[in-house]
Amino acid sequence: MLSVLTRNKDFRRLYFSQLIVFGADWFVMVPLLILLNDLTHKGIWGGLVLSVETGVVALLLPYAGTIADRFDRKHILITTNLAALLAVGGLFFVRGPAAGPVALLAVASLAVAKAFYSPASSSAVPNMVDPPDLSNAMAVAGTTWGTMTIVGSSVGGLLTAWLSPYFCFGIVGFALISSALLTWGIKRPMQEMVGPQSRPAFAAIKEGLLYLQGQPRLRALITVKSAVGLGNGVLTVFPILAIAWGVDEVGLGIMFAARGLGALVGPLLFRKVLNRPDWLLPGLALSMSAYGLFYVGVAFSPWFFLALVGIFFAHLAGGGNWVMSSFAIQQAVPDELRGRVNAADTMVAMLAVTASQFIVGLFVDSVSATLLITLCGLTTLCYAIGWRLVTRRLSDSPPTPALATN
Repeated sequence: MLSVLTRNKDFRRLYFSQLIVFGADWFVMVPLLILLNDLTHKGIWGGLVLSVETGVVALLLPYAGTIADRFDRKHILITTNLAALLAVGGLFFVRGPAAGPVALLAVASLAVAKAFYSPASSSAVPNMVDPPDLSNAMAVAGTTWGTMTIVGSSVGGLLTAWLSPYFCFGIVGFALISSALLTWGIKRPMQEMVGPQSRPAFAAIKEGLLYLQGQPRLRALITVKSAVGLGNGVLTVFPILAIAWGVDEVGLGIMFAARGLGALVGPLLFRKVLNRPDWLLPGLALSMSAYGLFYVGVAFSPWFFLALVGIFFAHLAGGGNWVMSSFAIQQAVPDELRGRVNAADTMVAMLAVTASQFIVGLFVDSVSATLLITLCGLTTLCYAIGWRLVTRRLSDSPPTPALATN
């Protein structure tokens, strides 16, 4: 499977560029959560930072997906890397009484860049490899987020404990410059064609939505990630749990790293499902349910190590869920609509994440962590059961042919 990296220089450059961007996300976030907790002594600011990040991305994704289809994706990726660099510079001003609001502004700016980066990079993957390599490329690409969540979270936690959060922010700045240089070196076109577009952007968004309207199986696939998203409020509770267990900065980094390790292993473990369409919908329902059940276990874990195991397996299921649904969507959607459909897919998931993190953030300082995590896990489990009941009649349906709408 990894041979797709060694044989394809351009895909390898895109892959490592994605590693840097996703690593920067958590190399910034873990130190920032620790810094806000130290400066404000309130968990709500961490919840607001997490929900603002995902909320801004969700709101911009429909337009960002249209941009990914209408303009050169390579130029989009480089521009967003440089915009993210400016946003990271704002994190150096997170100090004193205004730390919370300044952090929200900086993270919102960083999220704007991320919103335009994600659909352009994911839509470019099928154009970086030959069709026989697509399933392997998708599985490998699906590991980028998990890989760098491990590295970014664990190393970020360690460096914050040993040095300072601001040192981590500086490293991220240099990394983003490296990502832009890697993307600049890609020679293979990132889309089939970039031509003049006479239609307004919102007309293009409408076209993507009309395409989804006639695709029931595709609509089912873009609602899959919401299950894990609705349970993602657990992340807001992580800093509180780290303090309760007495593991502080390093422990918080390890918790996020366990999450990333699960997200890394999940796509590899569920890879066989990608070539078995009849397994797809049952596999998605199973992965959603497993995420919820494992977090219910985490809620009642008496030991830090046992909680790490539960976090790992929960996100192993979540990572498999993500790559299975993404691969099916990539196969079914034509290139000229892929950015918009990918954006719609991610937007639905991000809105679920935002709602979950915001609601949990409101109660994190007044409700027990055990109850909050239990409710998040049960929410995902109930969603999975409902989704399976609604989509069971689609299980044996063949994928709808990918026909463009002109």
